[in-house]
Formats: sequence, structure tokens, C-alpha cells
Amino acid sequence: MQQDPDAHAPVRALEQLKEAVVRGELDAIAPLLDSLHPAEIADGMESMPQEQRSLLWNRLMPEVRGEVLLELHGDARSRMIDEADTADLIAAVRRLQGDELADLDAQLPPEILDGALRAMDKDRVRRYQQVRTFPDDTAGGLMDADAVAVREDVSVALVMRYLRRLRQRWGHMPEHMDSVVVIDESGRYKGMLRLSDLVSAEPGRAVAELMVTEIAPVPADMAAQTVARLFENRDLISAPVIDTDGKVIGRITVDDIVDVILSEGEHRVLGPVGLSAETDIFAPVTTNAKSRAIWLGIHLAGAFAAAAVVSAFERSIEQLVALAVLMPVVATMGGVAGNQTVTLVTRGLALRQVDRSNTLRVLSKELGVALLNGALWAVIVGAVALIWFGHLFLGAVFGVAMLTTLLVSALSGALIPVAMSNWGIDPAVSAGVIVTAIADVMGFLVFLGLATMLLL
Repeated sequence: MQQDPDAHAPVRALEQLKEAVVRGELDAIAPLLDSLHPAEIADGMESMPQEQRSLLWNRLMPEVRGEVLLELHGDARSRMIDEADTADLIAAVRRLQGDELADLDAQLPPEILDGALRAMDKDRVRRYQQVRTFPDDTAGGLMDADAVAVREDVSVALVMRYLRRLRQRWGHMPEHMDSVVVIDESGRYKGMLRLSDLVSAEPGRAVAELMVTEIAPVPADMAAQTVARLFENRDLISAPVIDTDGKVIGRITVDDIVDVILSEGEHRVLGPVGLSAETDIFAPVTTNAKSRAIWLGIHLAGAFAAAAVVSAFERSIEQLVALAVLMPVVATMGGVAGNQTVTLVTRGLALRQVDRSNTLRVLSKELGVALLNGALWAVIVGAVALIWFGHLFLGAVFGVAMLTTLLVSALSGALIPVAMSNWGIDPAVSAGVIVTAIADVMGFLVFLGLATMLLL
């Protein structure tokens, strides 16, 4: 297949932009910025130190600044807001749609937000206020308050005229609009009218004859992760959002869902090591050090607990040096097995595959897996210890300790995420640390304890 010769143009333009900024070629920056999407400009800014970000910001057109600010993440966005001129910020933010402003308002100073709202028309302010009534991690917080709705008793010709008037009034149609919401006289959801059916139908046909009713609306209080799975399972491009009375109040589009999926993926990767997708890689050293210090302290507490166990068996280790050689193997294998279970169970909790009704089945399955793997590796490591040190009972103790540690790690790896989820604590952030500490402590305790009792 022949490639589009311009497919890599944005990538090249972004690299050229970075080079121009580094070399201080100010005349080359403007045309490069014009060729890039606001999201691509934001990506470039996040890969630069703050002084270079400010240089780019000052050369952006006012109508682009708001979109770039919207695409910046977490700390990078906050630092840009803190350093930007107040008048420039108001001019940039006032151009955003109401639902877009809702994504930014938590980081905007009150005077900036008030100035932007005063400069907006009533329709955009209404949309902003409607979205802000819902938490950010719900369908209502995700939605755009721009759902195009028609009544079920009107004709195709009337719908077409209505859409043309909307186009003239707004200057554009809503993004990712693949269908029109159908409502009754009270504004309650009835179905969806696909644009493909609308443009190919006879003008005199009624909407009720063409609409599809199998597409279920999304309640405004539905969790964002649940909405994302709904889009994935049903291959949706957009979906209407309803309130508790069944009235249509907005719609969610696939670009909103992509953001949810990316955010959830970043959280699963960064959460277990105490980091956040909001962290700015070019933030001041003290800021980054502070955010990581707490997590390092938690790990240090677990390490000291394991060290205390080892210290209790100091005389045993002095009498049989092989214990010092082999004991890290037991703890490491336990930590790996425990974190495998943690990852699997945490994912199951996020996808609603694990709940109270099947926790015991998940636990029994994980213990079965640990038993099989433990028996296999117990035989292998016991044989290795026997060959290495020529000590039959040492190999047996090593194998039994390996089996026991894997079983304990699997047990804790299954139960701790479920318990944390029930307590309202995110297991993706902290469960792995706890299970690793348990694996270390139990690995050392079982191995050194058995060796002390049976060998010394």
C-alpha cells in the first residue's frame, strides 16, 4: 500500500519546532506553529523546559492558546497558567466551549474564570454550568451539552431544515456527530436517528419510522470507566446522556472516551510506583522530589520490616552462610508471584469482573495456580540447592519455603486489592507495595525459621 507522503508531516514539523526553539530561530517558529494541531503543540511544549514553553506560548495566536491549554496535562498546565499574563489567559479561555472550560476550571484562578464567563454568551455559560453539576469522573462530567435532539413525530424534511438552521447559527455542527437524538414532547429519550438513514430517507417519512431504539442512553451518574467499557463493547461513536428523569441533557463522544482509556492506562502504569500522569517531567527538582519521597518512605518501611526478620536470625546465617545466599531468591519469587496476582485482581476489579459474588472463586483459583507453580519451582530450587551446596536437607527446606511463600503471596495478592477496593482505596496505587512487603517478610521468616529449626 502506498503511503501518504504527508502522513509524517506533523512529526517532522514538531521536531523542527523544537530545534528552532533550542537554536532561538524565532522567525521559523510561527509558520511551524500554524502547521500543527493544538494537541501536537501541547505535546511539544511538555517536552520542553518552562522557559521554552513560555516562549512558544507568547507566539501562539490568541484563538489557539485556549485549545493548547486544554491539551496540556496536570502540572504542565498549572505552571503555564501561573506564568501567563492574566489578560492573555482570559482572552484564551473565553473562546472555549462550556464543557471545555469545565475541564480547566479547577486549575484556573477565580479572577480568570469569572472574566472568561463574563465574556461568554449565555448558551456557553449554560452548558458550562450544566456540566459542572456532575463529578469529573462520571458521564455527566464527560459529556458535551450540545446534543442535537428532534421529536419522534416530525418528518425527515423538517429535521433537515432544523439541522441547516443549526449550522447557520453555530457556524459548524457538533464534532463526531453520527446521529441525532430522538425525544418525546417532554424531552425524554426515545431513540437515535442515524445520519446515514436521515440523508437517504424520503422527506415525508416520520422520524419514529427510522429511529433505532436498541441504543441505550447513558445515565449522567455512570462512572467514566463504565462508560468507556460501554463504548468498547458496543462500538459506539457517540451516546446520549440522560438525567434521573430520563431527559436528554448531553452526549458523550468517542474522543472523550479515548481520553478516559489513556488516563486509566497511565494510572495503572504509574500508580504502582507512586507517580501520576499529572506529574511534569520538567517541574522543579524540589517539587518532583517531594512527590516521590512519601512513596520511597513506604517502601523503606517494608524494607526495614524485612531487615528486622533477617536480623532476628543473624546467628543462624553466621552458622550456615548458604542461607544468606539463598534467602533473597525466596523473597524475590514471592514478590513476583504476589504482584502477578495483584495485577490480575486489580484489573478484574476495574473491569467489574471481580466482585463479592466471585471473590472466593478467584481466591481458590489463584491458590491453585500458586500451588502448582510452587510445587514445580520447589522441586527445581531444591535440586539446585542440593547440587550447589551438597546439602540434602537445605535443599528440602529451600523448596518448602519457596512453596509456602508463593502460597502466602498469592493469598495476599488476591485479598488485599479486594479489601482496599471495599474500603474505598485505589488498589492500583498501594496494593503492590503491601504485597511485596509481605512477600519479603514471609519469605525470610519461613526460610530462615525452617532452617533454624531443622538444620541448626
